[in-house]
Amino acid sequence: MARALIVGCGCRGRALSVALGGAGHTVRGTTRDPSRRAAIEASGAEAVVGDPDRLGTLMSHVEGVSVLCWLMGTAGGEAEAVAALHGPRLQSLLDALVDTPVRGVVYEAAGSVPSTLLERGAKLATDVGHTHRMPVAILAEDPSDHSAWIEAATTAVERVLSH
Repeated sequence: MARALIVGCGCRGRALSVALGGAGHTVRGTTRDPSRRAAIEASGAEAVVGDPDRLGTLMSHVEGVSVLCWLMGTAGGEAEAVAALHGPRLQSLLDALVDTPVRGVVYEAAGSVPSTLLERGAKLATDVGHTHRMPVAILAEDPSDHSAWIEAATTAVERVLSH
């Protein structure tokens, strides 16, 4: 089976970790806050500290990873920082992935983040996928419908892995 890196392994990320683990995959989940590692590990994932605002803290965690899940659809914080997560930070990460073992990306394009940012991020992910011939799945399921979101996220990971 494959290894997934979930960037943004909060509630939904941990639920996705359980689902992917149940399908036989190994999961690594990131948190900015070291005190949240235990919650991630309780979901069956390997917990690592990584900050999507500082891509260098994520890159060491892509070793052995087949699919990266960018779950930033409900990212909070200052508007400029949130915009960067769906713009220049995402672009830099996607460009850097081409020289790693990561074979594909799941981009979360639904949530509380302004739709213009989510649409921009989805376009960036799709464009980089075409440029680098990397499978990309856009996760557009509303995260407020938890069970439908988990099903869609699991399907998106499996779709990326099947390429």
